[in-house]
Amino acid sequence: MAQPGKAFYTGLFRHHLDDKGRLTIPSAWRYAHEESDTFLATPHPDGYIAVLPPAEIAKLEAKIAAMKLSDAAAQKFSAKFFSQTQTFSFDKAGRVGLTADLLKHAQIDKDAVLVGSLTKFNLYAPARWEKEAAGGEGESFGDLMRRFDI
Repeated sequence: MAQPGKAFYTGLFRHHLDDKGRLTIPSAWRYAHEESDTFLATPHPDGYIAVLPPAEIAKLEAKIAAMKLSDAAAQKFSAKFFSQTQTFSFDKAGRVGLTADLLKHAQIDKDAVLVGSLTKFNLYAPARWEKEAAGGEGESFGDLMRRFDI
């Protein structure tokens, strides 16, 4: 039985979009979700797609709900942010269809790299992921762990 909010998004997966432009979400990331659970995909400023599962959407919803209707900057941000996002649920085979705009933003054509970050996951074009993975050279993994107090 599913336990919403208990999924951990770890690992790296390389998947192809099918002929209908659908992407399969790894079964390891689906096990704690019902087929009807809603995820949110949004373009990240660094050139990939950030995917928020239900638990992260709830946190975002609380932040958005706290924004005052009279705060013009907050309302402008909210409108811009959500005009670019897509909500989705995966089908019985674990596939999702993403909008052409999201795929274009991330430069995902036929192949995608799905990268876990524990509470959410990201979708990268293979070339973008290779660039991201190569970044941070010169700083050891141990240094990064200490910097983030892990």
